[in-house]
Amino acid sequence: MIVRPSYCNRKSAVIFCDCQVNKAIHKIEKPPKESERNKMSFFSSMIWIALSFLFFTVMVAVISAWKTRDDKLDTAEGYFLAGRGLPGIVIAGSLLLTNLSAEQLVGTNGQGWASNMSPIGWEVGALFTLFALALWFLPTYLKMGTTTIPQLMEARFGRGTKLMFSFVIVVMYSILNLPVILYSGAVVFENIFDISGIFGIGKFQAVAILCVVIGIIGGCYAIFDGLKAVAVSDTINGIGLIIGGLMIPFLALALLGHETTGGGLVEGVKYLVQTEPEKLNAWASWDAAEPALPWPLIFTGMFFNNLYWWCTNQSFVQRALAAKSLKEGQKGAIYCGFLKTIGFFYLVLPGVIAYAIFNIEGTQVSMMDDAYPALITRVVPQPVMGFFAAVMFGAILSSFNSVLNSVNTMFTMDIYKEFINKNASDKKLVSVGKNIGIVFAIFSMIVGPMVYFFPAGLKTFLDSFVMLVGLPVLSGVFGGFFFNCLPKYSARFIMVFHIICYGGFMLLSPSYSLFGGNEGTMHYLYAVSVLWPLEMLIMYLMHRHNKRKGAEVWVQEDVGAVDLTPWKYRNIVSVIVIVCVVLVYLAFSPLGIGA
Repeated sequence: MIVRPSYCNRKSAVIFCDCQVNKAIHKIEKPPKESERNKMSFFSSMIWIALSFLFFTVMVAVISAWKTRDDKLDTAEGYFLAGRGLPGIVIAGSLLLTNLSAEQLVGTNGQGWASNMSPIGWEVGALFTLFALALWFLPTYLKMGTTTIPQLMEARFGRGTKLMFSFVIVVMYSILNLPVILYSGAVVFENIFDISGIFGIGKFQAVAILCVVIGIIGGCYAIFDGLKAVAVSDTINGIGLIIGGLMIPFLALALLGHETTGGGLVEGVKYLVQTEPEKLNAWASWDAAEPALPWPLIFTGMFFNNLYWWCTNQSFVQRALAAKSLKEGQKGAIYCGFLKTIGFFYLVLPGVIAYAIFNIEGTQVSMMDDAYPALITRVVPQPVMGFFAAVMFGAILSSFNSVLNSVNTMFTMDIYKEFINKNASDKKLVSVGKNIGIVFAIFSMIVGPMVYFFPAGLKTFLDSFVMLVGLPVLSGVFGGFFFNCLPKYSARFIMVFHIICYGGFMLLSPSYSLFGGNEGTMHYLYAVSVLWPLEMLIMYLMHRHNKRKGAEVWVQEDVGAVDLTPWKYRNIVSVIVIVCVVLVYLAFSPLGIGA
């Protein structure tokens, strides 16, 4: 990682404030007074960074506690679903922060540095699946009054399917997701803020300490205060992260302008457009290697992948299930979709700018995950570094406490209540949820640092590994509600079929050359592109066969959990946001500024 002295940060602050920074730098002024130097030194010191970091972090905790002071956390619905009382803006913030993490900031910007603007598909493309959540999935979920995704599986396919899916998802969350979230968040924080250097300890020790700190603080939100506290803290951290994230490309473009022409932000934009047009293209070739996103996958594999994450993944869906009404749930999903359309400003573009800056300076990083941390140390002014550290820390906490809250909910409601203690009271369920949350949190804090000793490609593998379980969940939920005559065993059959086929693809790792492309390994989303339509076809044939046999038709019932009146502006707002997406892709194409 490239670490710059404080000079670079002071320079960046000047650039940000004055597009004519070259004149300010080269013009010799009388030296500042002693008091001014002391003031500048204080705001650039570690003490100020620590104080500003603590201020924002404590502020989030205080506001979350105040907003949830009157909540009834002694009932299962109050603890696991925030009493079904979340408004649209809180749902939007929590959805965004559940998805947006510090690790994602580093990873996706690293992808932009290594390829081009094509990774924006992960952000901008999520809009369409959020619309699917708002307009189709959510009305179905709220009508049933469900708490978890496995409960939906039980309604369609019986208790055996519910147990199978609950067990698989809980194991995946607790063994893979939680420890990796802790580890990746700790590594990001260590890489950007050099915790090991500050305290004079080894990197592994720094990562281990950060895993414990993140686990304890994130666990307190998720375990003791329930879903609403998690959602409120997510919203506040989301505002801070967007502000902090949007700050980076403006600072970086200003620096780029100064390094090239001695100008400011506008000159930086001109230089990037004129010299790096291929990096500004969001349409990668069909056989592009990872981390680029081949253009056919925008409409196929990535869309199916996003359908799982945004519409059937418990960590995301649980926020929408806690809506006070269908109207507020739809607002939350669509608002989040709008926020995702501008995500490329802070999730991909800084990586592309970093590539241009480091090329000019001759300080190019060697690994893509180093690009964003190096850019941060280069452009963020020291006086605001504490705030930036706080919002990054909040993003790490959000990812951890969101998944921890979801795994608590599924274990308690789908395994404990259903198969261990059917007559458990609400008080008992809340107690079990808190206790199992502590167990999962401690387990994550122990296992998380151990990921340090795994190969560097572990995260990429895990991203693709999620689809081993994620796609059968999507098939079960989507097929279960779309085809009303499916046999009870169909979801379990699809699970086994998918694991065999997708697992075979991962083991074989076929090359593009088999289909006339380059020698690179095929993107795992091509397997998703083929398998999900095939699984839907299999379920359709099962449905038709069962219907011809005269099987009972499944009819969804309205349990009256919430008001199901839809948001009257949902369609017009959706059209406006879709137009924004089209404009983004046109801008980053050969028809716009890309090449």
